[in-house]
Amino acid sequence: MQAKTWAHLAAVGLAAFVATSPAIAQEPANEAATSHYYVTSLGSLGGSSSSGNAITDFGWPLGNSNLAGDTETHAAIWIGARPFDLGTLGGPNSAVDWPVHNRQGVIAGFAETSAMMNENWSCAAFFPTADQHVCLGFVIRDGQMKALPTLGGTNGYASGVNELGEVVGWTETAVQDPTCTPPQVFQFEAVKYGRDDQPQVLAPLPGDQDSAATALNVAGDVVGISGECNNAVGALSAKHAIIWHNGKPSALPMFGGSGWNTPTDINERGDIVGFANLPPDIAADGSLEFNPVAFIWTKEKGTQEIPPLPGDTNSIAYAINNHGQVVGQSFGGPEGARAFVWENGKATDLNALVSGDAGVYLLYAEGIDDSGDITGQACTFVDNACVLPPSPSSPTPSFLAVPQHGGYAGAGVHASVPRELVRRSLLRWGVDRTAQ
Repeated sequence: MQAKTWAHLAAVGLAAFVATSPAIAQEPANEAATSHYYVTSLGSLGGSSSSGNAITDFGWPLGNSNLAGDTETHAAIWIGARPFDLGTLGGPNSAVDWPVHNRQGVIAGFAETSAMMNENWSCAAFFPTADQHVCLGFVIRDGQMKALPTLGGTNGYASGVNELGEVVGWTETAVQDPTCTPPQVFQFEAVKYGRDDQPQVLAPLPGDQDSAATALNVAGDVVGISGECNNAVGALSAKHAIIWHNGKPSALPMFGGSGWNTPTDINERGDIVGFANLPPDIAADGSLEFNPVAFIWTKEKGTQEIPPLPGDTNSIAYAINNHGQVVGQSFGGPEGARAFVWENGKATDLNALVSGDAGVYLLYAEGIDDSGDITGQACTFVDNACVLPPSPSSPTPSFLAVPQHGGYAGAGVHASVPRELVRRSLLRWGVDRTAQ
């Protein structure tokens, strides 16, 4: 995958799949529009592609950045536009790809080890190359990256974190699952890890074989998917979008699609966002097509579509903050892939609301904090158009878009972060500054 196609549950992977499509994004004509955000391109770890996939309450993006040569990517945190490498579990690749809602420095993600296997599991779709390394979920606590245990199988994957430091994800079991598509063999189940980092199984819906968890809030409500093993990359693994309340799964009403029904985030109010397939989504040959539309679910209104931007056919919602602002991606039209922000019932092209770095186009937005700071991935203009896939001459950098109000006006990066706070945070997040 090139930044992130879709590896197991959709959300963060689809973004890159769409972003690396042949569509050419033209620079928006927004000189006359009011600018509401100041956007800054963020630095890389040496490669051509980076992605901001989550954001801390300090306004610092988390995600992944390619190393020089673009054959490996590492989990990263950006402070003042500068990336800091969070490392791996001994293999070539790692990433933070789902919501991290934690002020205490707890981060979750997934990383390869040095061991090899005979399959490309969930993690592979989020890395530049599918190299068949064993992949495990990791958690960073007190500055230490630690591999999270599985349910007896080989591979694991960590996604969301809440303010209590609890982590969710999914892992393989030792059970051979007949619904798997070879070379995938083993069943996988959603898990929740407490402070002791021991996995608690979150069962799928009755009648389903497999499950995966993507995000959780401080109340302990967890969202994710339920379905069959398939190839462990979304699709029929996501027959049902679900929420686990007190550990028990319940289906969230979607739009009738056969797969790709994926919650991506939940806020402290219990509002849920994600994407779901629209029918018809079964092709003539019986295969499942990818035909998503973004959704928001609330206790008051149930499930509502967040329609694509005008001229587009599809949308994906990736994140929601505690004020109900949603960010995501709209695509499938002449404008190519583009980031959106949704609030007060309306989605707006984020490119129409920004000033700052003039040479970038915002492809998708994947993280938003309670201050309204947004991160995601952009492309770089060459001759007034985005050239994809990325290269050293036309990179796809991560970005930070900061609301222009009060002290933030005219500043895209929180450059005024005290040096001591930076130093302590680097230690908390496990970053070795001497290696940067």
